[in-house]
Amino acid sequence: MYTSFWAAGGPTIAAYHRLLASELFLRTLWSTFEISVSAAAASMLLGYPIALHLARQSPRKRAIYMVLVLVPFWTSILVKSYAFTVLLGRDGLVNHALSVLFHTQVQLPMLFNRFGVIVGMTNYLIPFIVFPVLASLLAIDRSLYLASEIAGAKPPRIFFQITLPLSLPGVVSAGLSTTVMSLGFFVIPALLGGRKDAMMSNLVDFYTREALDWNMASAIGVILLGIVTLAALGADWFRRRSTRRVATNSAESGTKQGVFA
Repeated sequence: MYTSFWAAGGPTIAAYHRLLASELFLRTLWSTFEISVSAAAASMLLGYPIALHLARQSPRKRAIYMVLVLVPFWTSILVKSYAFTVLLGRDGLVNHALSVLFHTQVQLPMLFNRFGVIVGMTNYLIPFIVFPVLASLLAIDRSLYLASEIAGAKPPRIFFQITLPLSLPGVVSAGLSTTVMSLGFFVIPALLGGRKDAMMSNLVDFYTREALDWNMASAIGVILLGIVTLAALGADWFRRRSTRRVATNSAESGTKQGVFA
């Protein structure tokens, strides 16, 4: 922060003025939001069914499956990014498998573009989706499912009227946390993305290593820190609000049961 507000002649906000007038910065800021939200949404679409499957397992099987979910997370993000270059390249394993399957040469562009970045980030973020959602699913009272089945509700109706609404606190918390984490990604966009897929952290790297402009780099870091802080505070506020709501509902339920007794 000191470096962003201080130049050779004294305190200044010139770096922030230059950033707000820079098309490169504004374009990178927008792409950072786009990639972060897209990666969080893709992780949610893949992670929610996994969490739902885990919630329906016995405790012993669930523990084994949770280890399997965590195995990719234990691998270095740098190693996984290089592994995706082998999988998603034009002559990579995925295109080779498609070529064998369709009996023709397939060379889908899945690397050094937005698709490669989303795939790499989704692979990293899925565990951060699975566990908060799983906690919300396990907290749902099983008697609700029994009552709905007795009333004749079909599985799709049970899911949309019971499972999904009651798991929303975990869904929103996981979505916000993964979005916040995605804002600061550096390795995956640098290795799997193209020029149009640079994120804020990549722009900081550009100004420090190539442009050698520490004022601009520091200003970008301060802005990114402010964005992440606001998003984290919003996520924490929602978590506290959801916790109070659950506690209130539990208290009301207990009061009603006491009255009926």
